[in-house]
Amino acid sequence: MAKEISAGVPDVLETLAQLPNDEVFTPPYFVNEMLDLLPTEVWSNPTFRWLDPGAKSGSYLREASKRLMVGLEDWEPDPVSRRNHILKNMLFGASITELTAEISRRSLYQTADATGQSVKDDSIKDFVVSFDHPEGNVLFVPTEHQIVKGKCVICRAPEKLVRDRRENFAYSFIHGTYPTKEMEDMKFDVIVGNPPYQIGMDDNQGNRTANITPLYNMFVDKAISMNPRYILMITPSRWFAGGHSLSDYRERMLNDRRLKNIVDIPNASEVFPGVEVKGGVSYFLWDSHYEGDCVFSTRIAGEINSTVKRDLREGQGVLIRDNFAAEIVKKISSDPFEKGSLAEKVSASDPFGQSIKTNFKGAEAEPFEGSIPLVYVNKVGYIKRDQLERNHDWVDKWKVLLPKASDGRGGVDQLTVLGEPIVLAPGSACTQSYLVAGTFESANEAENYGKYLTTKFVRFLVLQRKVSQDLTPVRFKFVPLLDMNKVWTDDALYALFALQPHEVEYIEKAIAPRDWIDSLDSPIPATHLPGGRKYKAADVVEEADFEDEDE
Repeated sequence: MAKEISAGVPDVLETLAQLPNDEVFTPPYFVNEMLDLLPTEVWSNPTFRWLDPGAKSGSYLREASKRLMVGLEDWEPDPVSRRNHILKNMLFGASITELTAEISRRSLYQTADATGQSVKDDSIKDFVVSFDHPEGNVLFVPTEHQIVKGKCVICRAPEKLVRDRRENFAYSFIHGTYPTKEMEDMKFDVIVGNPPYQIGMDDNQGNRTANITPLYNMFVDKAISMNPRYILMITPSRWFAGGHSLSDYRERMLNDRRLKNIVDIPNASEVFPGVEVKGGVSYFLWDSHYEGDCVFSTRIAGEINSTVKRDLREGQGVLIRDNFAAEIVKKISSDPFEKGSLAEKVSASDPFGQSIKTNFKGAEAEPFEGSIPLVYVNKVGYIKRDQLERNHDWVDKWKVLLPKASDGRGGVDQLTVLGEPIVLAPGSACTQSYLVAGTFESANEAENYGKYLTTKFVRFLVLQRKVSQDLTPVRFKFVPLLDMNKVWTDDALYALFALQPHEVEYIEKAIAPRDWIDSLDSPIPATHLPGGRKYKAADVVEEADFEDEDE
């Protein structure tokens, strides 16, 4: 390999600027942190073949080659022969673009031309391995999407994105063109890397598109299908409890007993400065010879601060990223007092029909004969009852509304998790700005339910399934459905479920106080009328204005 970098001179791979969102370069220091998860014997096995299926900077292959040069010294004492064997027979990469292929070859081979013919510097000629073809073992395989009815049938890339961009983002590893036909009999033993995360993030002008599709799950699925000895990859952590079209992937991962280690990093900027990955990132080790529980660790500020060996199947369909919280949830879920969950009570995201959107245009500004109030996020309109598509009977019930979107920020170290519940008297409906968290026959039950939703106990349980600002009924699956003829306080709930002082302290420290909006005497919240703190005076309220106050 190249001579060691002099003291004080930064590694060039540490200084590379990030390219588009799908081309997030992994710093070499962090690559080595990931490689530490692999068993030491991999570094002394000369028969293993390594593959980075989404090579960008070449950092995974380069750092692996350094370790192999040390680990294989006893097997082949001559460094030139050892280097030749490692680079020609052990390390392979499928680059995601022509540019990253060139960068990766420069990282691994010291030159973009793997034949070595372009190397003029005598000081590094001895470190260059000569291949018969310029790409060496790091290939960029031009690949096309398979567009059917406006989308790629493999990765669901929108046709417009493909047509408008010079780079089509058809990655060879997931589209079946890598490994190439010449490599079809090749068995890979270790698959490592940082695959592209998504497609359709923005257009050439930086405008967000409506077709954001995760890709990393496709890379992981393809890697597992190749049945290597080990897989070591870093991906977004959103799959733990949510993410667009990730339900099947999440189920497979949580039930795969070969998943040996996961290291979760809630703040992705610790690893990828300047890159926003909402929900954080995590890396995992998949071992084809392993069968058992997963060692789940949390990394904060560069340090592992929690490690627990867990059966990932116990999370009721999600991976709870907080080890201590997982034990609290397990205790509450197994308690004999539980009578189902709030997931059975909370409405779908369109409680009164798909047409009653956040920016519904069919409402009048003033009431008219036979009209009912329609509660928007920051105003009230008036519609005919028959404009509602469903749940007409809910209009005449006491209701508790919850903002559908809330980032949940509370204080410096605390979260509110949910927006303010609105407890409404009968007589109104709402747009999709809200979920109907529950309907009741009496004001007393509705009030108690609204207060229940403000407890730290409830919001802590919701937090364990909430991976974005949006709420859906499944986020409430951990919350027990109790008798709402009773007033539930946090102290009463802690006592009911026999939480220990250290568990109570943990919840109290994590969750901020939360108020509720009392509209027991009116179907229209005072906060939404002129002069109210949520009211926005405007003839037309744009869709972009429909945000919860916590955002």
